[in-house]
Amino acid sequence: MLAPVAIRVAVAEDSYIVREGLSQLLETMDGVEVVASCEDESSLLDAVEKERPDVVLTDIRMPPTSTNEGIKVAARLRETDAKVGVVVLSQYSEPAYALALLERGSEGRAYLLKERVHDRAQLAAAIEAVARGDSVIDPKIVEVLVAAKARAERSPLTELTPRERQVLAAIAEGKSNTAIAEALVLTKRAVEKHINAIFLKLGFTYDPDSEEISKRVKAALIFLAETEVSPEP
Repeated sequence: MLAPVAIRVAVAEDSYIVREGLSQLLETMDGVEVVASCEDESSLLDAVEKERPDVVLTDIRMPPTSTNEGIKVAARLRETDAKVGVVVLSQYSEPAYALALLERGSEGRAYLLKERVHDRAQLAAAIEAVARGDSVIDPKIVEVLVAAKARAERSPLTELTPRERQVLAAIAEGKSNTAIAEALVLTKRAVEKHINAIFLKLGFTYDPDSEEISKRVKAALIFLAETEVSPEP
């Protein structure tokens, strides 16, 4: 009877100690073979081309920029080596990174927090999952996403129309009513009506004669606090 073929894994982590620790941990797993150990994005891409691993286990941040190299590698492999699974390890429980990882498809992708690495079974399960084309997201990330959705559902911003959101965004940019009218090709009166509707939905009133700067600032803060900017994949 033939033995099962081992899953070939390339490890990428800029910290030598962590990289060696991961490699040694993987070597203790049945059915896993470490074929490359890399310290940055460039060496990882070279290893993928040379060793043809089944799975890449990578830190989210590595040289040269130490920002989102793991996400970028996953996106690139989606285009060049779609069969290569990717497990991204991160110390950041920020949903935007997980969403960026899955933006071009969830097949063969996993996002785990580094604190899970000590759980040998969970790491092994993630590697096996992406090798067969499945996806895994750390439970803590799911909790944060659920909480964010719940906040969004309760947010008064969900009551705003698309035009009202445009006006509120312009307020957040510090534009006057006149500037908003010019930018959105509206009359000043129309802008005032939109702002009145916005402020009512946000729970306070608007006086178009005074423009009530403090309330404009409060509205802008609400908008900015609930508008996320995702990292570039």
